Amino acid sequence: MADPAGALRADLLSDTLTRPTPGMRTAMAQAEVGDDVFGEDPTLRALEERVADLLGHEAALFTPSGSMANQLGVRLHVRPGEELVGDSLAHVVRAELGAAAVLSGISSRTWVAEKGRFRSADAEALMITGVGPYQVCTGLVVVENTHNFGGGTVQSLDEIRRARAVTRERGVAMHLDGARLFNASVASGVSVRDYAAEFDTVSVCLSKGLGAPVGSVLVGSADAMAESRIWRKRFGGGMRQAGILAAAGLFALDHHVERLADDHARARRAAEALAQAVPGTVDPQTVETNIVIADVSVSGWTAPQFVEAALLRGVRTYAVGPRAVRLVWHLDVDDTATDAAIDVITDLAETGPVLP
Repeated sequence: MADPAGALRADLLSDTLTRPTPGMRTAMAQAEVGDDVFGEDPTLRALEERVADLLGHEAALFTPSGSMANQLGVRLHVRPGEELVGDSLAHVVRAELGAAAVLSGISSRTWVAEKGRFRSADAEALMITGVGPYQVCTGLVVVENTHNFGGGTVQSLDEIRRARAVTRERGVAMHLDGARLFNASVASGVSVRDYAAEFDTVSVCLSKGLGAPVGSVLVGSADAMAESRIWRKRFGGGMRQAGILAAAGLFALDHHVERLADDHARARRAAEALAQAVPGTVDPQTVETNIVIADVSVSGWTAPQFVEAALLRGVRTYAVGPRAVRLVWHLDVDDTATDAAIDVITDLAETGPVLP
């Protein structure tokens, strides 16, 4: 029986869906503001200083989106006609609408990484440097942590450090797409500062698991952030009284980091239930953070069919291919919503599609 239209019991589409909490809304309403294009917003400056300090870099720059933060990193490190390298499922490659080519005039080459797991050897094998005017030179290695389309995979700090040693020697920059870096830190016990230390630039998102309504932050050297501020304006990302948004980010850093462990636990619980109901749909041991990717074809579903059937029963999910469905836990999915989601997805997986 389908739920009444619009009666969502669990919204697992993405962790970008989080809504500001009452405390966050109060902080936003009370924020002291100024014009950030002129560098006069005190709350935004406080956020940038806070994130730069957390990640151990000299300076930071607030951006309206994670994609813009990533593309500013690309623009800093890769000259037109050069290339970045990353895995084939990386957000920078797959989900930013070709922005690196459009905005920076560069190409991208990729390797295939199981569940998006970064290995230094893959990056080293693709990098091309010192070849003169005959081949495209590599300017940047991009790592995503956690890895979205890999299913929330946490990257190995040892592998990152091995890659950093190689890139330093070969004069190649490294950028960390840390949209969910705080998830990685909570899950692994590695500090965000230790992860960030291995990269020239790092982007972190405030509007996913941390629950702010808008915004990401890019960190790097003071010179790099001064240049990025110019490119942010060129990209259309300069904002005025953005302290209202920065206040939400500061509140999120104060109140919403440690609770990410709750999202991870709920995702693992759902994965265990689904694996018990229909073995082969997901391996719970691979669920490291807040994302579950389930192979619903095991039960005879296509991913779009499953998404539609789950929505009719009040659970919103996302098809990431013809066979796989992504479920993402976040601030607005509590234990009650998780129980509802488990009931629906396990029942659908057990029964399979009902033929007319």
